[in-house]
Amino acid sequence: MTSHKSSISTEHASHKLVDDFKALISDAEALIKASAEHGGEAMHSVRAKAEHTLSAAKESLSEAQGVITEKAKEAAQEADVFVHEKPWQAVGIAAGAGLLIGLLISRR
Repeated sequence: MTSHKSSISTEHASHKLVDDFKALISDAEALIKASAEHGGEAMHSVRAKAEHTLSAAKESLSEAQGVITEKAKEAAQEADVFVHEKPWQAVGIAAGAGLLIGLLISRR
């Protein structure tokens, strides 16, 4: 059950990261379009460079989205296999992590 929750939270985090980057790219595109009214050769050059960079970022983001999702699924599957093969070690690791986090929190 824990590994299922882990896979959901990992997938959610990776999807949120991709969504945040998409929003950032969209905002940058809107900023470039809004600045189109302002003239000047220097401004035109900066806009062209920004548009090129955004285009490359969109392409990279598209590729990264697939890789991130695949890696998150693989990690969740590996955790699931580990928990099923070695349940007591998983319980021990979880208890140790809980103890460590509790100690760190109590120090504050």
